[in-house]
Amino acid sequence: MAGKRMTRRSTGPRGEHDRDAFLALVTETAEGLLRAEGLRGLGMRRLASAIGYAPNSIYNAVGDLDQVVLRVNARTFGRLRDTLVAAARPEAPPGDNALALADAYLAFVAADPAVWSLVSEYTTSPGAAFPDWYAEALADAIRPVDAVLAPLIPDPDERRQAVAVLWASLHGLAALSTSRKLAMLTGESPRVLGRMLVGRFVR
Repeated sequence: MAGKRMTRRSTGPRGEHDRDAFLALVTETAEGLLRAEGLRGLGMRRLASAIGYAPNSIYNAVGDLDQVVLRVNARTFGRLRDTLVAAARPEAPPGDNALALADAYLAFVAADPAVWSLVSEYTTSPGAAFPDWYAEALADAIRPVDAVLAPLIPDPDERRQAVAVLWASLHGLAALSTSRKLAMLTGESPRVLGRMLVGRFVR
């Protein structure tokens, strides 16, 4: 089927979709390809074939592969936000909640390493700008961490730096773990190291 510009609806072998439904279809299918085949399985022609549309339909409605990746990452950030929100308990001390969020983050990455690899390994084209919706998705994922640290670090600027430091540190720990390189450095589990990092930081 020849690709056609997405306006409100597009029709393919899988039926008719409006733009939101098409974006969801592309994003969910890309996630599935990542889990089944890894980064090598994520290409525009492969993705188009999997959803039953011509590649031009994806280009017109979503954009190039970089934009598809950003959509998948934004969805991942949304699931991470929900995970972190659920991990914090209002009645718990802030330090305990900080440790709980570290545990939840590392467990989240370990449970879906193929999809998380898109966040940690895929590099978009040089100079490509991040859309506002992507920046907001990332900010939403970080807000639960900011909320937990607020009682411990009242100053907003200092807290923003602390969130960045902890996020980057745990991200690096998770990336080493999922790539199996952490075992070359230490026999400790990511959870033990993550709790050590956060526990000493918040003290």
